Amino acid sequence: MTADLDDRLVRARAAAAAAGLDALLITPGAGLRYLTGYDAKPLERLTCLVLPADGTASLVVPGLEEPAAVASGAGKLALDILPWDETDDAVALAAALLPDARRVGLDDQMWAEKALRFRAAMPGVQQVAAGAVLAELRMRKSAAEVEALREAGAAIDRVHARVGEWLRAGRTEAEVGRDIAAAILAEGHVTADFVIVASGPNSASPHHETSGRVIAAGDPVVVDIGGTTEAGYCSDSTRTYAVGDPGAEYRAAYDALQAAQAAAVAHVRPGVTAESVDAAARSVLTEAGLGEAFIHRTGHGIGMETHEEPYIVAGNTLALEPGMAFSVEPGFYLAGRYGARIEDIVVATADGVEALNRRPRDLVILDT
Repeated sequence: MTADLDDRLVRARAAAAAAGLDALLITPGAGLRYLTGYDAKPLERLTCLVLPADGTASLVVPGLEEPAAVASGAGKLALDILPWDETDDAVALAAALLPDARRVGLDDQMWAEKALRFRAAMPGVQQVAAGAVLAELRMRKSAAEVEALREAGAAIDRVHARVGEWLRAGRTEAEVGRDIAAAILAEGHVTADFVIVASGPNSASPHHETSGRVIAAGDPVVVDIGGTTEAGYCSDSTRTYAVGDPGAEYRAAYDALQAAQAAAVAHVRPGVTAESVDAAARSVLTEAGLGEAFIHRTGHGIGMETHEEPYIVAGNTLALEPGMAFSVEPGFYLAGRYGARIEDIVVATADGVEALNRRPRDLVILDT
């Protein structure tokens, strides 16, 4: 793993230089963990990777966090770990490491308070968002990263395989959600990042979470769940269930959705554009009269964050490459009535696509 992290630092330096940046300033979040292996907590005390395009990399950390930084992957990398004391000006310390910088990239997730302090400490330096630089690295997954996503996908699949244990008429969405959250942890994640249990008319709200609504016979139920594994990679998968028969109209609409999702997955291969994957799903739903009910993009990238590049949406002309991992999750939503979604994480391979979620995509009709 150390060799992988050292390579990431080398590639990040090169990407920064290619973008005309003298350095990157990366604070706690997925970017810092990706580059150093250090899963630092975002705190009022500054932790910051100072990564010059040419020169020594430094990880500026609060003194009380130094043991954790050293124990992480960062302690084995070709960088200096620089602890600071409580009375030090950590931002000034970090800025002083870049005396000749004229243009630097700030982590997209840097707190505004810290970004403003860096602006004051580096008044002659142009500061721009570094997100595009890191996205170019992070959206092309290595074989090891794909394996980590594969393991995360298998873990969330195991949770979906158990949903029938908890989902039944007479229970509230919140009760079912608590059981699912516990299972996300039990089946191989260190955090349960989100749990959507959207029943009946709530299924028409794509980002409904849970509520006190009592699930009733005949309800469709959208279950969209995900977590983060110990390796730092995320899962995200949606299946739609029904507690008893939801009716012929719903089943027909779901059949069209299943065909749309299958068409989009089948379309994925190197060289096709992100927007063409969206179009593959959208055209099927439009033909079925459900195009206007498909109100969101078809997918988002995934890795150390649940949502990252590439985004599978109209207007994104990015050509897919091997190693790009993302969701394929068309849905339909009829306000006040019902909705449905099917979501798999897929990865573009050298000659096609691999789905990292393996659960059946049929409407799961449970006994009431």
